[in-house]
Amino acid sequence: MTRFLPLLRRARFVIWSALLTVALTLPAQTRAGEYTFGVVPQFEARRLMSIWSPILDELERRTGHRFRMIGSPRIPDFEDDFMHGLFDFAYMNPYHALIANELQGYRPIVRDGARDLFGVLVVREDSPYQNVSELAGQTIAFPAPNALGAALLMRADLDRQFALDYRASYVATHSSAYLNVVFGEAAAAGGVMSTLEALSPAARAQLRILYETTRMPPHPVTAHPRVPEDVITAVQAAFVEMAATQSGAALLAQVPIRSAVEAREHDYDTLRELRLSHYYIKPASGQR
Repeated sequence: MTRFLPLLRRARFVIWSALLTVALTLPAQTRAGEYTFGVVPQFEARRLMSIWSPILDELERRTGHRFRMIGSPRIPDFEDDFMHGLFDFAYMNPYHALIANELQGYRPIVRDGARDLFGVLVVREDSPYQNVSELAGQTIAFPAPNALGAALLMRADLDRQFALDYRASYVATHSSAYLNVVFGEAAAAGGVMSTLEALSPAARAQLRILYETTRMPPHPVTAHPRVPEDVITAVQAAFVEMAATQSGAALLAQVPIRSAVEAREHDYDTLRELRLSHYYIKPASGQR
């Protein structure tokens, strides 16, 4: 019987994870005074829930409003969701924010003022690759086509600066992209520093950064125009005030947001100038 215990534990884990994912992706049916909050799925569902649930609890305490996290299992699903205005508030990458603004009127209200967003291209620490051109003909893993730093900026650079011919593999999350390299399924992976640093020390030690992209302001929290202005102002203030306390800063550091500041649309003007529309792949609607 003992030899079957690992299998039983794994079965319980798979079932529990599946149930959690279903719970995170139920349709948004909000109560009066409740606001939905979407989060781009950089990590798997359990980790996103563990990061954002206490943050939303703190927002409720500080604002007096209720918030419910609405999960999207994959980045393309998240894109489809915000394009249809499913979220009242959403934490998304800056390019998503530009598209969400054009299609639904979402506007950035809070971002991290202490760091920049940029893509990193990683290889195994013991790999022979010393420059990007040596990856010609190899498989490069990305979380999704439209992950900003990990894929959009990176794919644009690989094309425009290196004219690199490679095979792209889209593997759903940043963590999966890195592990594809660790386990030899891909020669390299696109990611961002925050998710690379969030890896376990054992996995991180097996990876080496080969290349970094252009830098820009990081992911904003955005608000849909249907949300009353006083609620938006309260949420904005709550994030900034939360970051000024030791306990709140510890919660936000998991996102990571190291110093919450008010965000404005013009913060991302540089991104507009990069003309990434050629590399953006519009998600197929209703493909859940």
